[in-house]
Amino acid sequence: MENSTFGKDILILEGFNIPSQSYIPCFILLLIVYFFIMVSNIGLVVLILRSSGLHQPMYLLLCNMSINDVFGATIIIPHVLRDLLTPDSQRVIRYMDCVVQAFCVHLHASASHTVLMIMAFDRYVAICNPLRYATIMTHRMVLVLSVWAWAITLPLVGILIGLSVRLSRCRWNIVHFFCDNASLFKLSCESVLINNIYGLGYTVVLLGSSIGSVTLTYLRIAMVCLRSKNKTLNRKALQTCATHLAVYAILLVSGFIIIIMHRFPQLVAHRKVASVMGHVVLPALNALIYGLQIKEVRQRVMALFRKSKVASMDAK
Repeated sequence: MENSTFGKDILILEGFNIPSQSYIPCFILLLIVYFFIMVSNIGLVVLILRSSGLHQPMYLLLCNMSINDVFGATIIIPHVLRDLLTPDSQRVIRYMDCVVQAFCVHLHASASHTVLMIMAFDRYVAICNPLRYATIMTHRMVLVLSVWAWAITLPLVGILIGLSVRLSRCRWNIVHFFCDNASLFKLSCESVLINNIYGLGYTVVLLGSSIGSVTLTYLRIAMVCLRSKNKTLNRKALQTCATHLAVYAILLVSGFIIIIMHRFPQLVAHRKVASVMGHVVLPALNALIYGLQIKEVRQRVMALFRKSKVASMDAK
């Protein structure tokens, strides 16, 4: 750190605390996971867009989730793959690259909540107001909600990161394997009271509206199902809602753990595990969970496999 230019522009990433002999196995495993995330999520988007029978609100909203998962995984995993093959002393990142990564990380996390909130609303309309579903959830409404899911988070995240960028820096170590807002403002020796107040308010608004809307939505759905004697409706509602709730629960738990662990520096290893769950495991699970649980998507995928198998046999 004798070179002042180096100190101002370059930050040191701590990375994972794993034995050096485990770097290659971890690299291979993470590369396989990243490949699966890209293929499964992009494949799901292409399948839905190419199949006119799947041009329904639920599936178009699922495209939003898949695109967000590809975005979130690409923000982090390629950087981690590079760092696994880089000596500890050379594991660095430019400050502005760190800022951009932190912005994208929080944008991805925030959009995950807003997209899931909209998907919960879609399930509410489909189950509680089935006769009005087609008139409420039009393609225009889906487009408006999809744009809202992303647009509403942009200024909120921009202010969050902007408050950290304004601070002067007296440290150069990122005690994490990627950059986020807390890692940025921890580089400063100035007062971060404003950052903490806005960050807390931002978290309360995002998670409060997310938890509140999803809870109220599913309580209403549960009441309708309990009053209904239609076993087919109840079974379909349980299937789609259980899938959505499983994804939401993983997102919520990993998010809470990450937020809490940032307040306890001695638990940094646990925070890294929670970050892997939220930013790596969840994007890998989403396409798999929805692809297996949603009957229409599963049938389309199986049909494609059968066609490819027949084509390969004919070629022989």
